Amino acid sequence: MKESPHTLNGRNQDRLERIADAATKWIGSTASLVVHTLLFIIAFALPMLHIISFDEMLLTLTTIVSLEAIYLAIFIQMSVNKNSKDIEEIQEDVEEIQEDIEEMQEDVEEIQEDVEEIQEDVEEIQEDVEELQEELEEETSGENKSVFKPSVPEFDHKDQILHIQELITRLQEEVAQLRSEK
Repeated sequence: MKESPHTLNGRNQDRLERIADAATKWIGSTASLVVHTLLFIIAFALPMLHIISFDEMLLTLTTIVSLEAIYLAIFIQMSVNKNSKDIEEIQEDVEEIQEDIEEMQEDVEEIQEDVEEIQEDVEEIQEDVEELQEELEEETSGENKSVFKPSVPEFDHKDQILHIQELITRLQEEVAQLRSEK
């Protein structure tokens, strides 16, 4: 099965980028410094040993150093381009995270408002229960029978009050749970 030229170019480009990364890392290493120093010593020793003329050595050395400088500049620019691309991606990620944080803050504010509303409702229900208890106590003690006349038997009111108290207790537990989740 034959690969498409586009896939082949992508593989070649990846391979060249890996080579460029490796070369850039090696050139900036201590090993590179030692190798270059030895090559310069050898290059200057060749004319002293009368193996080649000083002019031939300078011409060859200048050509090699010039080519090396050109490739080094290309490798450095490739690294800069790659790092710039990485920085742009990181900036995009940071912006997305900031947006997520803002949304979460809005959600927390909404939850706080809901908790406050529930707390107010619970307090109102608690007040209503207390009023009902007072009225029931007044009725059972005989102090104010003419003001409060239940339409259902007395035990139903007590059951209703107990039920309301249970609801209030559950609401208070839910409010406490919501507050702890903040």
